[in-house]
Amino acid sequence: MENFKTLEIIIIGGIIIGFGILESFTGLYGRNSVRTKDDWLNEIVSLFQLALLIKPVILFLAVLILNYFIPHHYQALSHLPFWALFLIVSIPDDFSQYWWHRKSHEWPWLWKWHRPHHTTKEMGVLTSYRNAMLYYLFMPNIWWLGFMTFFIPYQIIFLQLIIKQFIVIGAHSDIKWDRVLFKYKILNPLAWVIERTISTPSTHFMHHGKSNEDGISNNNGNFSNMYFFWDILFGSAKITRKYPEIYGLENDPEDPWTCLLYTSDAADDSLRVDLGGRRII
Repeated sequence: MENFKTLEIIIIGGIIIGFGILESFTGLYGRNSVRTKDDWLNEIVSLFQLALLIKPVILFLAVLILNYFIPHHYQALSHLPFWALFLIVSIPDDFSQYWWHRKSHEWPWLWKWHRPHHTTKEMGVLTSYRNAMLYYLFMPNIWWLGFMTFFIPYQIIFLQLIIKQFIVIGAHSDIKWDRVLFKYKILNPLAWVIERTISTPSTHFMHHGKSNEDGISNNNGNFSNMYFFWDILFGSAKITRKYPEIYGLENDPEDPWTCLLYTSDAADDSLRVDLGGRRII
């Protein structure tokens, strides 16, 4: 398992660096960037605390708990075929994260933990990880992966994490890789399938748009992380094949990164609206 966890960090790190290098060629991090010092600290600290602290601690605790109560069930599902094991891991993982994310836009206390993710004024690979520490500590899908580590070989967890992180990082990246699918008519049928199956830059950038009034943004929808079909299934999807021009929050009080990541003191508690347009926070 240790070898796979090390390899996981290397591969995901490589994905982030690879997308980051491509983004640098587009000028994202140049003199026209609106990223502040606080943005950089928010993103870098969030990434490292998730990868090196929160996720390992949750994995350790989940396995420790199950090993204490049901030690005789260790690796009990390892006899199942590969495809079944992957679905057992992947579907509940992403399904639970969809609802955790969706409820973070509906429940005031949970929104405060998720708000750092939406204070970014420009998209990029590191935007993927900017959330308060408590948001990740109680994230149900991370605990699910931890519990599954007890029941099945870690190779399956490893595969799910690599595929999911590639999709999620790619959906936040300013590379906008899906534009080529929209540009050529011959690729449009493929685009139709892809954008209804997984998260893409277009569908996820819409979630980060500053205001739904632009006719493109859907900041109280498009909640999916890996599989976009959750939004299709539960009626929160919007597909325009366009990208908002302005990102962030309306009336953002621009709290310091320490406040965003480690306290629940939000300077503005009335920023979000629910799917029907009614203010709830």
